[in-house]
Amino acid sequence: MTFPNQLSVLRMLLAPLFFFLFLSPDERFKKLSILIYFVATLTDWYDGWHARKFGSVTRAGIFLDPLADKVLTSAAFLGFYFVGIMPLWMILIIVFRDIVITLLRSINEAKGITIKTSYIAKTKTFIQMTFIFLILILYISRFFDISNNLKDQIIAFLNSDINYWLMLIVTMITLYSGIDYFLAKKIHSENISPVKTKTAS
Repeated sequence: MTFPNQLSVLRMLLAPLFFFLFLSPDERFKKLSILIYFVATLTDWYDGWHARKFGSVTRAGIFLDPLADKVLTSAAFLGFYFVGIMPLWMILIIVFRDIVITLLRSINEAKGITIKTSYIAKTKTFIQMTFIFLILILYISRFFDISNNLKDQIIAFLNSDINYWLMLIVTMITLYSGIDYFLAKKIHSENISPVKTKTAS
């Protein structure tokens, strides 16, 4: 297994660790969870950079890298649901989309067809990661030594209409990226026509 692929596997292993720490009643563990998530995110950047720089891009890596991203982001979104930040229906859309796309990619890999991550899917992941870090920083900061007034403002934002609309935008972009996968696959299939052979008359 190449080094970038090892980092992808590490990212998938860090996801449940983050989830456990984030939901822990111990405030020290909650504070540690954001560090774990940051380290996991760094592996996402570094494995891609390493694979491109040293030419170690593999079919397994093309599959494992986005899979690890999905596992990591799903862990965060599920954590947000369990602490009462994000509604369940949004989580279901995001996780269901990721499961379906992962299964389809697995089926294509089994057929020897490698589907690279699209620009829209990469943009979706960037937006998800940015939003997750925003919410993590705000939520975890409540367990540090800050004023009660600031804590109240953070809680108010997490439960505000603004945050709801941000979550809705993230959910819709995630859903659209899944729909785009099917549209792109359909167009690709339509552009492949069977080879016709001429017979001698």
